[in-house]
Amino acid sequence: MPVSVKICGLNDPHAVQAIIDVKADYAGFVYFPASPRHLTLTHAATLKAMLPERIRSVSVVVDPDDALLDEIYSKLKPDYIQLHGKETPERLNAIRNRFSGIKLIKALSIKNAADIKQANLYDTCADMLMFDAKPPEAPNTLPGGNGLTFDWNLLSGHHFTLPWMLSGGLTPDNVAQAIRLTGAKMVDVSSGVEQKAGIKDPALIQAFVKAAKNV
Repeated sequence: MPVSVKICGLNDPHAVQAIIDVKADYAGFVYFPASPRHLTLTHAATLKAMLPERIRSVSVVVDPDDALLDEIYSKLKPDYIQLHGKETPERLNAIRNRFSGIKLIKALSIKNAADIKQANLYDTCADMLMFDAKPPEAPNTLPGGNGLTFDWNLLSGHHFTLPWMLSGGLTPDNVAQAIRLTGAKMVDVSSGVEQKAGIKDPALIQAFVKAAKNV
């Protein structure tokens, strides 16, 4: 089976068309005002309507309150909600109880082996995990989309209960190496296929998907 690819931070029709053309597997839409990839739910609904059924939509949020989740669920009905903040297993269980049938991706920030162990905490409350690079401890740093990698060897030889996705600093040039080192079956990219922050490059999207799926 080829590696599955998620292109995240989509915010214009050209980028969405690019992922359709190259047969990406997941489309990520970010709802986080501090991010250069943030978009309104109305705009997201327009872009999501472009997607064929085979591409699964992912709503990316950071420590969302119930009001935001209610709005996302009613207006977009995404295939997945990706939780990219400090959400606890208890919070994920509360979200699952509130929204029948919702699928959750929990992003985990990774810097060392101890961070990998967080994965076990989410075995019964998430549907999928994402391993992303831990952001620097500095003011106004985004929780993701920073173009940073972590030591991929930390994942080598690990077996997880849940399916998982590799993220963090991936580009068309390094994604094949990352897949080989980690054994990832799914990869996620945002800044690595951009001309500048928040502006996707269709040529880089094509190159990334090709590199990942040819491993």
